[in-house]
Amino acid sequence: MWDARRTRFAALLASMMLVAGLAAAPAAPATTSTSHTGTTSDGGSWVADVPSPWNGTVLLYSHGFGPPQAADAPDASTKQALLDRGYALVGSSYDPTGSWWALSSALRDQFEALNAVRAVLASKPREVIAFGTSMGGLISALESEQGTGRIDGALTTCGLVAGALHLNNYQLDGEYAIAKLLAQAMPIKLVRFANPAEGLATGKQFDAIAQQAQSTPQGRARLALAMAFLNVPTWAPGQPMPAPDDYAAQEQQQFDIQFSGAFTTMDFIESGRPWIEQAAGGNGSWTAGVDFARQLARSPYAPQVRALYRHAGLDLRSDLSTLTAGADIRADAPAVRWLAQTSVPTGRLQVPELNLHTISDQLVPVQQESVYARAVRGAGADRLLRQAYIARQSHCNFTPAELVAGVLAIEHRVETGRWGRVATPQSLQATATGLGLGDAAFISYRPWPLTGDNGRFEPHYVRR
Repeated sequence: MWDARRTRFAALLASMMLVAGLAAAPAAPATTSTSHTGTTSDGGSWVADVPSPWNGTVLLYSHGFGPPQAADAPDASTKQALLDRGYALVGSSYDPTGSWWALSSALRDQFEALNAVRAVLASKPREVIAFGTSMGGLISALESEQGTGRIDGALTTCGLVAGALHLNNYQLDGEYAIAKLLAQAMPIKLVRFANPAEGLATGKQFDAIAQQAQSTPQGRARLALAMAFLNVPTWAPGQPMPAPDDYAAQEQQQFDIQFSGAFTTMDFIESGRPWIEQAAGGNGSWTAGVDFARQLARSPYAPQVRALYRHAGLDLRSDLSTLTAGADIRADAPAVRWLAQTSVPTGRLQVPELNLHTISDQLVPVQQESVYARAVRGAGADRLLRQAYIARQSHCNFTPAELVAGVLAIEHRVETGRWGRVATPQSLQATATGLGLGDAAFISYRPWPLTGDNGRFEPHYVRR
């Protein structure tokens, strides 16, 4: 979800068609680029960089969760690679007085920035492609639904495409499981935080609980259950991918992902929740009415959890019953409505969209792509969507080669009106490795279902 604190294409390529309709010979650097700045109607800022020569395409870049600072590319190397290939770049800060969860202002500000940069371009853009990172990937997905006549295609990367309600709920399920099963006597605040510091304090409580639990088989089993609800990946940075049936190694790597370091993944999640609550005007998540046994039965993590419970001599059915019986957190109805209206894609795509995701993403689990694909399918727009995966760990951990290959692929779809093989892993890999921008790791991959995805939201679970 979120890339706060982890702080982010001369003409068209002379030869674009080789592998399944797309080639990517290295481009000569653009001779010059001109920077532009301005303000939006809510006092925010926008930045743009226009190369000379310009290839006629504008990339409307949406940055991720974090301070409201204008950006028009995810990182300096990718920015230069895109400018060298003739792409004009533009992006806004979003509303500087609002929440870091900027969904109340982001689309408006992004389209204002686009209109502003149109005024400084020498001619009308041939096409506009939305491009977003993390929360910005959610924004780009929403632009795909609402930007008819303003954008022609979209590239989402590490995007929160399952939307905020799913995000809030599966995280809350896992947090509640830790509190209920591993620290029942400890007062732990789970929702309705006053500020990010209060959320971080909860994260630190969870870190300490997990460190102690990891020392016993019983604690590891219960952590595995909670991490299943949290959709924590089983492949940690710097470690070999564990075997499919090595459940102890999987749990250890999940622990390392979620609870290791001075500022852990759990710390990030908990300090981020207050920003979403601030934007929504209340708590937009719930446990009331959740059947935790049913959640686990549908989860791809279930074999691991069952095996670790057997090894620890614990009664899994009893723990699941305890969770279901004690689940009493209710959402605030206005917050749920606001999030549903602003922060949840419908899948009703109006333009073609390509999604890129690393397969081991600790902040925005790759399983979010499963939820999104189903929504797009349900809306009858699946012909417009392609999803591609990179065999790498960590959130938004893409190389410039992979990102430029993604831009080239969606541009090809916009210009030709067909996908062909351009978004297959083989074509994307060939394109990326031919760019001279470093390595790439596109693979054939199908994400697991998202644990906690019921496919719908229950209005009677909200607090009136």
